[in-house]
Amino acid sequence: MTGVFDFHARLVPGGAGRLLATMDRAGIDRAAVSAGGLIGLDELSVQITYGGRAEASADNAGLAEECDRSAGRLLPFYFADPRRDVDAYRKEAERFRGLEISPAVHGFRLDEPAVAELVLIAAAARHPVYVVTTGRPGCRPADLARLALEFPQATLVWGHCGHTGLEIAGLAELAPLPNVVAELSGCLTVTARTAVERFGAGRVLFGTEFPLQHPAVELAKCAALGLEPAARDRLMWTNACRLLGEDTTWNRM
Repeated sequence: MTGVFDFHARLVPGGAGRLLATMDRAGIDRAAVSAGGLIGLDELSVQITYGGRAEASADNAGLAEECDRSAGRLLPFYFADPRRDVDAYRKEAERFRGLEISPAVHGFRLDEPAVAELVLIAAAARHPVYVVTTGRPGCRPADLARLALEFPQATLVWGHCGHTGLEIAGLAELAPLPNVVAELSGCLTVTARTAVERFGAGRVLFGTEFPLQHPAVELAKCAALGLEPAARDRLMWTNACRLLGEDTTWNRM
């Protein structure tokens, strides 16, 4: 196997050392990271189910600085609030490798004009856009499907394969859209297996959601899928390198 690329970890301010040490213990070579700890888990769990909006802002500049010191192991994603970060992301996009937007945290709908602006900026910068859908109107898998159809030039990463762990119907809605990629952290094994079957191994990504999930859990889940070596390499390494424009032969010095 060529390597392990975690497409979705979170980095709290000053937390790069802990993340890198955890990656070393788990055998993970590289990670795409977004800001973590914007709101507490009690508040987040309420907003996922009932809605609401947090005014919290990500320290994207601080995250990028920590990634700059990681010798290429950590690749920064810009965590944007569509209602106030469009101009900032446009100005700073070249410093980042991807974009994350979160309806659960910032309480927006995927059909808002500012979301479209962010997606267009991301597409121009060749940034994948990481989104976790919820069950609320405007934030469901069908709404992500409409966004993908509207912007075929953008790559949308469906985080966690939804928010329930078992959104098989969402897989059916999104699998026909070639610019949507499934990310597996947090979902059930049956959902992960179905994602590989419906999307194909070339459109599925390994992720951990560290520190909320221990990497060993996600590694065990992917091992339990029983994939052929070539498919496993795509899911665990090659797909992430391709989406982020990285050389698949990268190795730590």
